[in-house]
Order: sequence, then C-alpha cells, then structure tokens
Amino acid sequence: MQIEGSSALEALLSRRSVPALQLSEPGPTPEQIATAIDAALCAPDHGALKPLRMVLIRGDARARLSQLLTRRMLERDPAIPPGKIDKTRRMLTTAPLVIAVGARVAVSSKVPELEQLFSAAAGVMNLLNAFHALGYGAIWLTGANAYDPQVAESLRFAADERTLGFVYVGTVASSNISPAPRRLERAGVVRDWTG
Repeated sequence: MQIEGSSALEALLSRRSVPALQLSEPGPTPEQIATAIDAALCAPDHGALKPLRMVLIRGDARARLSQLLTRRMLERDPAIPPGKIDKTRRMLTTAPLVIAVGARVAVSSKVPELEQLFSAAAGVMNLLNAFHALGYGAIWLTGANAYDPQVAESLRFAADERTLGFVYVGTVASSNISPAPRRLERAGVVRDWTG
C-alpha cells in the first residue's frame, strides 16, 4: 500500500533539526501532540515491549524544569560559564513544548537491551518526523542533564526507565533556517556487499 508517497517522502527529505532558541509560540495543539505521540508509538518494537516513555512539559512547568536543570548544572560544575546557564534557561522557556523522552528497559525480556533502546530511539525519530509533517520545528537534545539521575527522578521516570534526552517543539521563528537539510554524499556511507 502506497501512502501519498510524494508528500510523505518530501516531508522526510525536508526534515531538519531546528535550534531550540529558534522555536516559539504557537506550539502544537493537544490533538497534534496526540497525533505525533501515536506516530511515535508506531515505531518498530521487537517483543511489543513499548519501551518509549515521554513526559510533556508545557506552560509554567517549563520554567520549573529550567530551574531544575540549571541547579543541577551548577551542582555538577560550579565553574560552568554563565552563558551556558543562560542558554539552557532561554531554550526551556522559548520552545512552547518540551518532551523528556526515555526508555523503559525490561531486563528480564529475551529482547536485548540495545534493541529496546533502538525501539525507543526510533519512536523519537517518528515523533520528530510527525511534528515536522504537522508544520512545526523540533530538535532532540541530549547532554549531561538528559542523563542526570536526579533530573530523571524529578521528572518521575521510574527506576527501570532512563532518560534519552529532550525534544523541543514549536513554530520556527527565524527565517535564517535553511529549508532543507544539507544533502550528504552517499559515498562512504553506503556500500554493496556481494558475498
């Protein structure tokens, strides 16, 4: 079954990460968020374990997350440059929607842990593609805050869950964003194997 091939492919080929500081209101509606989450849940999932976890952070909760992350940054490194703290604050209060993404790893499953993480990551990619198809910009960012156990606990990730980063979503606010990602050369990336 072909699903509006050209428009689906155009969306995939034009998706790019948009810097969080270039995302602004309006953000996606509750219905659009639900659609993007449904797309995320369509990712490959060996064993039907549903490892992907998402925590939606909107409205005033973004400022509270900003306080948490900047506090943890200073606790981990008191000498951190003020510019990094300021950038974190601004990113979290500029993008109208932040989604903490994570994975629940079922250690007792026959499905290897790595495959469960791959499934969660594929779900995040579907989430990014869905928001792009809906007309929003988005970016998936990781880093020390994404992997901080105290941040994970504050976001109420369970003991068997781990954070994989933060997805920032909003309307692209800058006209300086290129309309499509740079095309990469396939040479060096793809090769044939003939046995």
